[in-house]
Amino acid sequence: MKKPKWVIEKEQARRASAAETVWLFGHHAVRDALMNPDRTRVRLVVTRNAADKLAEAIAASGMEAEVADPRNFPVPLDPGSVHQGAALEVKALDWGSITECCMAGSGGRPVVVALDRVTDPHNVGAILRSAEVFGARAVIAPARHSAPETGALAKTASGALERQPYLRVRNLASALEELRNMGYVLLGLAGEADLDLAEGLAAHDGRPVALVLGAEGPGLREKTRETCDMLVRIPAAGNFGSLNVSNAAAVSLYAAQMRPD
Repeated sequence: MKKPKWVIEKEQARRASAAETVWLFGHHAVRDALMNPDRTRVRLVVTRNAADKLAEAIAASGMEAEVADPRNFPVPLDPGSVHQGAALEVKALDWGSITECCMAGSGGRPVVVALDRVTDPHNVGAILRSAEVFGARAVIAPARHSAPETGALAKTASGALERQPYLRVRNLASALEELRNMGYVLLGLAGEADLDLAEGLAAHDGRPVALVLGAEGPGLREKTRETCDMLVRIPAAGNFGSLNVSNAAAVSLYAAQMRPD
């Protein structure tokens, strides 16, 4: 039996609305999103226990929480999600443009992380956390073939998603060219590179740096390699393999920020 037109339109509207929002879960991710004045918050669902633990953040947000039974938690999360009795439906953050986030003249050591098709939300969440710790201006990734803002990403980022700009762009090569025009040197991380990371940083001492990392396995795409100013590697003590991309990002960020004055 064919569905009535109004039913189809209602289902389409529901799907479109769902696509515009994401459910964050876990105490850290929900608390930080509640405390973030730039977040557009839609719906908050908590158990009684979570409501007590998040009472201060809930009060500060001005939201009215729905208190749910932990045995029948009414939120569309993946079965394996460890929600800790707290879930918050939100709209994605708008961080503005690359120019607004990455302008080099605003003090400090300008460093940006660019991710080439890194799709694992746990890796991207960990990278956002490291980017915040080491003061990166932004983490940039293509809008397609990269990890979107999800509950899993936010939980791994442990609050960093609310504070660390995560810019998803239409074309990564164009974004890298924009960074170059702003004065950034583009250092692509590749295990087979001749120069190590310290040498690459020393060769461009004093300039803002964009650290460009690719997905585990395929690494940087050919177009991304061609766009970089230099390919560098993180030296290893043996031939055991390579670092996880989130670990490589943390090491690279530390090295970039510890450059001698």
